[in-house]
Amino acid sequence: MLTYPDIDPAALRLGDFAVHWYGLMYLIGFAGAWWLGTLRARRTESGWRAEEISDLVFYAALGAILGGRIGYSLFYNFGYFLEDPVRLLYIWQGGMSFHGGMLGVFIAMWLYGRKTGRGFFQVTDFIAPLVPIGLGAGRVGNFINGELWGRVSDVPWAMQLPCARFPEYCAGEIAGYSAPHHPSMLYEALLEGTVLFLILWLFSRKPRPTMAVSGLFMLGYGSFRFAVEFVRIPDTQLGYLALDWVTMGQLLSAPMILLGVLFMVLAYSRNNSDAPASK
Repeated sequence: MLTYPDIDPAALRLGDFAVHWYGLMYLIGFAGAWWLGTLRARRTESGWRAEEISDLVFYAALGAILGGRIGYSLFYNFGYFLEDPVRLLYIWQGGMSFHGGMLGVFIAMWLYGRKTGRGFFQVTDFIAPLVPIGLGAGRVGNFINGELWGRVSDVPWAMQLPCARFPEYCAGEIAGYSAPHHPSMLYEALLEGTVLFLILWLFSRKPRPTMAVSGLFMLGYGSFRFAVEFVRIPDTQLGYLALDWVTMGQLLSAPMILLGVLFMVLAYSRNNSDAPASK
């Protein structure tokens, strides 16, 4: 088994001012999306100009941050934010909902599409392969923050947690450390970040019917998140929603899987119906 390295959540401290790793992960995600978007826009068949990417990423960033924070307060911890609404601004403390951020990005992409005269799925198909780098970076931020741990496990890569920092996990304390837990946030970094990026990037290198790339993103993320939730400890304030295993993450991811399948079926059925009949 492994031991959690207990990384300081602050990358830099200057008196009372601190730069947190979690916030830096968001900057890495947005910078990576801008760079990858510029590469995609330079393809002759893309239909995009490299100069448009900065505005696109700006819209997406606003949607992700506002939607993610508001979504977390609505889906996972409404009472906590109701006590002090200013807490919505404390993104360095974690507490961001992907599903809320996704809805925020959808709204932002719709607004961007209206501004530039593009259809909603034209925009989301372009930006979908850029998203996983931010998802992966965000999960690394969760790891540094020491949040979203998985269940107790005896797999070789399970991690013991120092009780001084994680007393809530130390009912079975072993010489100052908790029982080993699944590093579920690293599973998500691998699946939602690296694997999903490779799938979408390679898939989108060839022309695809409108809605197909967006559908694959929804299907891929929803499936990965649904699977990891089986080993991830649910939020304390919510617990399991049903059957002693259904979590809020699964409840929100299941519609993504269904919509992803629907989008891909519609994309390819429309593409086939538009093609001339074979003779």
